[in-house]
Amino acid sequence: MPKTPNTSSASTRPALRRNQACRTCRRRKLKCDAQRPHCGTCVKQWQAAISVPAPVGYAHPTEPQCSYDPVEGLTLAPEIDPIEKVKQLEEEISQSRLISVASTSSTISPPSGMQASFDVAGGITLPHASLSMMNLINPELPDAQYRSESSSPELRTGKAKTKSDPFMDLLFSGWNPDLPEPAVLNHYVDIFFKCDPCGSRVLHKPSFLASLHLSPRDSGFPHSAILHAICAAASRWSAQSMVTMLDGTRRDQFAEFHAGKTRQYIDKTMASGEDIFSVMQACILLSWYFYQEGRWVEVWIFASFQTRVAIPLRLNYPGTFSTHGNNSPGAYLAPPKDFRDLESRRRTWWMTIVFDRIASVGGWIHAVDERDIGTELPLRMEDFESEHPLPSNPQDLSSLDFFTSHPARYSDSFLLLIKAVMLFGRVTDFNVRGNLRAPTAPSKSQNPFFLDGFQHLDKLVHSDFVESLPPVYRNNNGITDAPDGSLLDTDLYMVHIIPHAATITLHNPYIDFADPQCTSTARCINAARSILTHYYSLSATSLDITRLHPFVTICWYLAAVVQVHLCKYYIEINEPELESNAWGEINVLRFAMMTYGQRSPIGIRQEKLLKGLMREIVRMTAQKHPLEVNVPLYPFSHETLFRKDEPQTDRSGEPTAAVPLPVSPPFEAAGLSPSNSSTRPVSAAGWPMQELSVPGEQELRANGTFSR
Repeated sequence: MPKTPNTSSASTRPALRRNQACRTCRRRKLKCDAQRPHCGTCVKQWQAAISVPAPVGYAHPTEPQCSYDPVEGLTLAPEIDPIEKVKQLEEEISQSRLISVASTSSTISPPSGMQASFDVAGGITLPHASLSMMNLINPELPDAQYRSESSSPELRTGKAKTKSDPFMDLLFSGWNPDLPEPAVLNHYVDIFFKCDPCGSRVLHKPSFLASLHLSPRDSGFPHSAILHAICAAASRWSAQSMVTMLDGTRRDQFAEFHAGKTRQYIDKTMASGEDIFSVMQACILLSWYFYQEGRWVEVWIFASFQTRVAIPLRLNYPGTFSTHGNNSPGAYLAPPKDFRDLESRRRTWWMTIVFDRIASVGGWIHAVDERDIGTELPLRMEDFESEHPLPSNPQDLSSLDFFTSHPARYSDSFLLLIKAVMLFGRVTDFNVRGNLRAPTAPSKSQNPFFLDGFQHLDKLVHSDFVESLPPVYRNNNGITDAPDGSLLDTDLYMVHIIPHAATITLHNPYIDFADPQCTSTARCINAARSILTHYYSLSATSLDITRLHPFVTICWYLAAVVQVHLCKYYIEINEPELESNAWGEINVLRFAMMTYGQRSPIGIRQEKLLKGLMREIVRMTAQKHPLEVNVPLYPFSHETLFRKDEPQTDRSGEPTAAVPLPVSPPFEAAGLSPSNSSTRPVSAAGWPMQELSVPGEQELRANGTFSR
């Protein structure tokens, strides 16, 4: 008997014709009911997928991915998933954009702030498919040419030349795509060595410039970290699209991009130790850039990083290398391979120590004690660059006559600057160690000359160091007249004013204006006016003061603080004429800081801190416009300065553009008499005392030299 068909399991639906099932079911060989707009199988799978949360970075489709072939008679679409098709189109668009601008992009480096990614295949750096540098560049912006034109004369004379090599050829040659095109990079390097007064001292200029002509794959080609740091530092002298905040903070996209790249190399080295010496040199360059920008947190962090890296490298040993030492492992670096390597290490070490001393002038202990420094001083710059073989410098910090003997064969402006900064460091050490366990702060009523070591240190900073300089340096403050214009030796200029700043720092806690016989008061006032005198001699020329070492703004600030407290005393004893002179000197120093701040925000930071210190005397004075006394208002240019009351003239009676020189009598001749003055001096580091504190300054009470 034939079996009866099982009608319950048989499908009542008509059989589907060819190609009538949806593409997804046909590709996966699933049963499809051909329902429109989406078949039942695709709907169930979509509902199951959206019933659970999507992974991070992924979004569920808004509807089932179900599609059908065209109607009969039309060409069938290829079996391609829509999502894969979208990715394919995006890649094609990206490649077309890259090719379309390749011929014009060879002079353009990646835009500032861009986070492009690159793959390494077969030893060649290739751009990732998601590279979007080209569509981020706006050719109408000045930054698109990366400062090929500049307001500074140094850059106007060295406009970058356009090269016809395609951008891809540059990448395949091994060139780091994060760096500017070679011609532009060479120009920034030239500006760096010409203008930078700080980090450029550690690099051997002739060999560095020669190494730029090597293949990027050559082991002698400069490390990318150093090149990025140079770009950041050199950007200060180029036309920039930047924003300066109210607190003096400056943000320039080009500089920020290259500073960020340098930090990436530093972070990598901190984890692996790779290329540690080159990256340490890059860190020094970047640290000085942060210092010039007034970015104090980064300054202190990198000052500490440099010293802690230099110690295991054994750079603090004579010859920058040692094979022994307290059961510790040998030096991380091999012995210096030649004269240039040895001198580069010495200069790197000493610039690390100089930076540590300058970053600590506010009253912090130094990262490396003098007793732990055995490295001899480097050779003169001319001997370093010429690689003329000479015996090592006979002087190191253990030399008894380190600050008073300067052998001609081993002395130049940079070496004297190292000594001047180390002398300032001794003052900081004296103040910090003297106050570390003292029950109370120094009193102006005590005689500091009875303190152990004070008299010797006072004699050293007040007279012995400057008087011991060789005549060629003692009789020249760094400003030299020449037939084609004045010349400025910024290192030598700083050598002449740093001792005065150190004198103020040493004597400030003991100033007593009520006592006309107070030695500390006389020392501070005379030191402040010496710093002013050096500024007057510079402002009387056409030289650009923004080319000075950034530490000059701290020296100006210390001198201005003395004048602020002297002005307060004159207000209290009712001496309007002397008060007016003091206001003039304060404003000259304020103007100097603001002028310097046009290029380096550290000047704006220090002037802002000074104005906070001046609040009390501004309230006390009878002057109608005390911040305008004897100096034109900022931001008039240096060339258009004039007095508010009368034009400045030279001996011939012709008007001159020099800054007015307020004349104040010596402290001893000012007619000061004892009084119950409540004026309190600034601390040894130059910070205002409690009654002159300003909002936001509490956390920096230990360091009023710096501002947030």
